[in-house]
Amino acid sequence: MAPAQGLYGQVIEYIQDRLYLASYDHAPSAHAPFPYPSQPKSPSKRSSRAQAASPAKNNPPVYFSVDDTLLYNAFHADFGPLHIGHLYRFAVQFHEILGDPTNNDRIVVFWSRPDSRSRANAACLVACYMVLIQSWPPHLALAPIAQADPPYMPFRDAGYSQADFMLNIQDVVYGVWKAKEEGLCGLKEFSLEEYEKFERVDMGDFNWVTPNFLAFASPQHQPIAPIPSNTPEYAALPSTISEVHSSKLPVPFKNVLSHFSSRDIGLVVRLNSELYSPSYFTALGISHMDMIFEDGTCPPLPLVRRFIKIAHDMIINKNKGIAVHCKAGLGRTGCLIGAYLIYRYGFTANEVIAFMRFMRPGMVVGPQQHWLHLNQGSFREWWFEDSVREKLALAAPTTPARQSHKQRMTSNGQTATPPTKRSALGEIDHNEGSGSYADDSLPAPTPGQPRKSHRKDSRHHPYARAASNGLGIDGERRTKESPRRLTDSESEEELQLQMLAKRAKSRSPRSVSHASAIAPSIHEDVENWGEQGNGQPKMPSGKSGSGALGVNKVRSSPRRNADTRAEARIRKTSGRVGSVGASAAKLK
Repeated sequence: MAPAQGLYGQVIEYIQDRLYLASYDHAPSAHAPFPYPSQPKSPSKRSSRAQAASPAKNNPPVYFSVDDTLLYNAFHADFGPLHIGHLYRFAVQFHEILGDPTNNDRIVVFWSRPDSRSRANAACLVACYMVLIQSWPPHLALAPIAQADPPYMPFRDAGYSQADFMLNIQDVVYGVWKAKEEGLCGLKEFSLEEYEKFERVDMGDFNWVTPNFLAFASPQHQPIAPIPSNTPEYAALPSTISEVHSSKLPVPFKNVLSHFSSRDIGLVVRLNSELYSPSYFTALGISHMDMIFEDGTCPPLPLVRRFIKIAHDMIINKNKGIAVHCKAGLGRTGCLIGAYLIYRYGFTANEVIAFMRFMRPGMVVGPQQHWLHLNQGSFREWWFEDSVREKLALAAPTTPARQSHKQRMTSNGQTATPPTKRSALGEIDHNEGSGSYADDSLPAPTPGQPRKSHRKDSRHHPYARAASNGLGIDGERRTKESPRRLTDSESEEELQLQMLAKRAKSRSPRSVSHASAIAPSIHEDVENWGEQGNGQPKMPSGKSGSGALGVNKVRSSPRRNADTRAEARIRKTSGRVGSVGASAAKLK
């Protein structure tokens, strides 16, 4: 039909009977009928008859475009995406059309010229509007334009070299959505007047990329050498915002200093060679740091690691903003800010480049795009490592470390009483304080690696779990028979020998039997302990009543232990004194 002759490409429906996206060779007239896109064959909640009877389709549409009002300021061959100020103005114009009562029953057609650059900027603008203002999820905002015919042209960088790294509309939409979800981008506190004022070169050329990062071009002013703080020249520098405005500094430098001071900037990072004196910032209480590397190149990873550490401390601990600049505030500045955003929030390289260009057009140039793409995994790994390290530091036990042997020695040369709280790698069964003993100054053995010990008292052995469970009766007997406690001047072995010597003098079979019951080491078979503890004590033969045999049993000879286990197996058939085992011994 004649009114549709200027129509180019596909008509895209964003909101049914309300918002459409189209391209025209020339501006359509106000009363030109609109060629509605064909309805999909899939069933809908509303019948086709109801759709055909929609009053919006019976009225002429409202056409509007921003091709001649929202202009992208290209650096070279770049053409977009349009920045956040453009989106704000588009939203204001669109809401005015929707709010007009005369447009209640009319559809709105947002159209652009048919060239590939205009079509890409228009589609990207609508998709970002849906995500940032209407809070659509990114996949729904991208769905209407996903199969556009012809496809939309991808965006390129602002460099002068051949473009070899492309960003598409999906990268921009997901970058803006990610920033919105992380609280880095929004229009509630956005000031269009301030944004459009300070993005100009003659007014300072700076933009807030996130609430914590500001990117700006390097100020230029002579002299460039730092001024010593104890000189009259330093005292004459402006130290308040009013003094800055009354100074003779260039207007861009004045705007930078006054804005930084009023917006709580805590650190300025310079990445290019000196073009001004950093004393102007330090006089206002703003720290200044140089991290200079060559223009058009990519920063070394140690420098990036240092920047991320300093920036994270300034943002998290000091709650102040960071201003980063190179010569133009685009390439090198975008590398470091983008690296931190990937590190902290998990952006992809394409998303973070697209988002930074949405906030400040032209950021990240040439090979720096590939550098971010290749190193994005390292930046995320740094965040993971730092997070794990921080969690481990918070989860570290607060128990004080074991004191050294020298610290616990008193003036008379004896060990002091150990603390009641035992180490985490100390005793397993009895982890309470058990008095001092000779080997307390040695490191506790690690669980799973038992070590032999000369100590026979199972209560003090770190691996006495099984033996302690089967010594309840004998432990009570030992407590009744030997109330004497071990002192610091006596060893356990001497006390054992003294007790056995007393029992040898009495020649009491019952006493010798009891000594035999408590003597074996905790490393012997628990089975023998259970058999001897369940029944009555066995009456030993005449040879087993000698004191020498008792001492040998205390020392736990491997040969004697094997004989003892053999006798235990023979005696297993009977618990009487006159058993078959005893008779066999007499026959021998």
